[in-house]
Amino acid sequence: MSSAPSARRRGLLLFVLGTLTAFAPLSIDMYLPSLPSIQETLGTSASLVQLTLAAFMAGLGIGQFAYGPLSDRFGRRAPLLAGIVLYIAASAACAFAPSVHWLIALRFLQALGGAAGAVIARAIVRDLYSGREIARVLSLLMLIMGAAPILAPLLGGWVLGFAGWRAIFGVLTVLGAIALVLTLVAIPAPTRSGPPVGASSLGTNLRILFTDRRFLAATLAGGFVYSSMFAYISGSPFVFMEILHVSPKHFSWMFSLNALGLISASQLNRRFLARRSPEWLSVAATLFAVCMGAVLLVLAVSGLGSVATLAPALFLFISSIGFVSPNTAALALEEHGSRAGVASSVLGSMQFAVSAAASACVGLFNDGTMLPMAAVMAVCATASCVSALLLPARKREEPQDATTSPA
Repeated sequence: MSSAPSARRRGLLLFVLGTLTAFAPLSIDMYLPSLPSIQETLGTSASLVQLTLAAFMAGLGIGQFAYGPLSDRFGRRAPLLAGIVLYIAASAACAFAPSVHWLIALRFLQALGGAAGAVIARAIVRDLYSGREIARVLSLLMLIMGAAPILAPLLGGWVLGFAGWRAIFGVLTVLGAIALVLTLVAIPAPTRSGPPVGASSLGTNLRILFTDRRFLAATLAGGFVYSSMFAYISGSPFVFMEILHVSPKHFSWMFSLNALGLISASQLNRRFLARRSPEWLSVAATLFAVCMGAVLLVLAVSGLGSVATLAPALFLFISSIGFVSPNTAALALEEHGSRAGVASSVLGSMQFAVSAAASACVGLFNDGTMLPMAAVMAVCATASCVSALLLPARKREEPQDATTSPA
């Protein structure tokens, strides 16, 4: 094991980890304003264009399952660099996609590469921290990750108006290259001591994880609430721009405001953790999300859904995720420090597999109304709340000392 990094180096490391976790929201949110343009340029349907988002979710789910075990065996750095290189290559190829089917396939590959960022970042956080500090640090990373949904739609809308949707993927290529340089600087080469985690232990680790009710409940609670956000991401461009006739520019501002609510909630979560447990905060926030999901359903069914009514309800719903996501991730990882990579992989894979299904449902059941988005969000919030309520008690208290990183 390597020694714990200095405070200054750890600050740089956390900034880079936050940047890496932003790969997914950046790659999604930046091209959201261009969905109608992609549909028109490639001569395809809205459902197929929305499948580019579902393919990205599926790629994230599958990719995350691979990187965790690899990072346990070979250290965090090498698999992370390989993933970033794949992300850069696929992003560049997306800019030249000749059809929507090619774009769907390339978005899947882009996600396979980008998945390395989130899963390995979580594993490194677990390497360095324990107990409630995991939730606090993950909340801090959300400050950086959450900036992507604020800035990405604005940047994407500007690039779209200036150079077209293909240029958006050119920008993502450049941003991936910058992340590659930052990773080379901030994350040291592996200096692991002791035997590597081999393939023979992978099955054992998976069996431990899938028989741990606390891990499963926390993972499902976070996964379902995360999927509700991606149902919103998948459905909101159609709802606001096509049904409610909001301009792409105004939609980008509204989307950014919701992301600001997510960031603000995650930072409030850091303060609340001094007085409340991650379990308590997770249950309270998911109950609130269920209430807001019910409001969305009422607005959709009653025909009262308008910009004035829908936007505040979505803001409150998305903000609640800032409390749920870091706490449930911390609860899932806290008792699995010796298998942090595998645990982070399973956590991320389940999270994005459910998100891909939610995004696909919004697209496949598109009936020209806001009901599919509202219904999927409400169902996901309810499933998250049930999972949080079923969370078993902690088996043991982890020591609060920082451990070391197998970077």
